[in-house]
Amino acid sequence: MKAIVCTRYGPPDVLQLKELEKPIPKDNEVLIRVHAATVTAGDCELRGMKLPLSWQLIARIAFGFRGPRKRILGQELAGEVESVGKAVKLVKKGDQVFAFTGLRLGAWAEYNCLPEKGLMAIKPANMTYEEAAAVPAGGLHALHLLRKGNIKSGQEVLIIGAGGTVGTFAVQLAKSFGAEVTGVDSTRKLDMLRSIGADKVIDYTKVDFTKSGETYDVIFDVVGKSSFSGCLRSLKEKGLYLLGNPGLSQQLRGVWTSMMSHKKVIGGTVSYRTEDLIFLNELIEAGKIRSAIDRRYRLEQITEAHRYVDTGEKKGNVVITVGQEYS
Repeated sequence: MKAIVCTRYGPPDVLQLKELEKPIPKDNEVLIRVHAATVTAGDCELRGMKLPLSWQLIARIAFGFRGPRKRILGQELAGEVESVGKAVKLVKKGDQVFAFTGLRLGAWAEYNCLPEKGLMAIKPANMTYEEAAAVPAGGLHALHLLRKGNIKSGQEVLIIGAGGTVGTFAVQLAKSFGAEVTGVDSTRKLDMLRSIGADKVIDYTKVDFTKSGETYDVIFDVVGKSSFSGCLRSLKEKGLYLLGNPGLSQQLRGVWTSMMSHKKVIGGTVSYRTEDLIFLNELIEAGKIRSAIDRRYRLEQITEAHRYVDTGEKKGNVVITVGQEYS
């Protein structure tokens, strides 16, 4: 099978297209013929080990010091079940699925083995493989944090970094929960944010929302680059500040804020469940959320995809088509 291999951390050029042996599923695993995958900002951070110093040692211990131990990267995919292990009961050959591989990685290849009870579900019937591949990472992360926010109908929610992998799903999920949503991102992403349902948009290159005097019930900072104190000022009394990508200092300040005021800060570890992927499937099939896809690349063009994602300019998701184009 063809696969993208990463032997060391570095720029996009460290990724190489190789011919490898097709994996064989264990008794509790399914073999998926991958039709589509994605490249996210998180993938690029791992490939280049471009992480804050406070997280680098932890990441190198987890993934490998000089290069990733698991040399096929990629965390989300969609494809068709080609075969199943003898103990598998939940899916069968021919099922169309989408999945989040998480720390198992391995999505950038023509085939991938995943545990039957992993983060995998039947693909939404009204999505292509490419559209479905773009759901798990952003959809699960946004859903996890917004549920912690206990969003209620009529609340005002501000999403910072609304135009990316997580942000585009956060906008749509918050809308599906009945909130009035304001999305914050760069100029070129604003029209896309309006197209997926944002009620208001703010161009952070022109306007500092923390100085506008507007306040919100919930602020979801997807990227973790906004002023912590500024976001707190923009919260209503008893408001909730969700940290989608917090550094250590933000987490510590969040604990202190939650202890000393009526405003609450939530961030840190996240956990995903297969039931959440099924819930996202239901929302998709009901027409309440969809994938925002910016660009598509073939597997052999993955270095170009990484260069583009590295610019920080992608709108929504960048998709990798594996093999020929599938619908």
